[in-house]
Amino acid sequence: MNNGTTRANIKEGMSVGIVLKEDQRTGKITQGVVKRILTNSSTHPHGIKVQLTNGQVGRVKEIY
Repeated sequence: MNNGTTRANIKEGMSVGIVLKEDQRTGKITQGVVKRILTNSSTHPHGIKVQLTNGQVGRVKEIY
């Protein structure tokens, strides 16, 4: 499990676990494949924001 707070660790097509905006309180992880990386900065303390192939958007917590 890599660090989801660093943009360089995340590539399109990777399998990741994200926390959706509506799941931030519970911390529920949603798994999917990265379609687009939405965060422009090299790091983010809460995780890099990505869009999955199914259209869901959230911050990366786990990299598989």
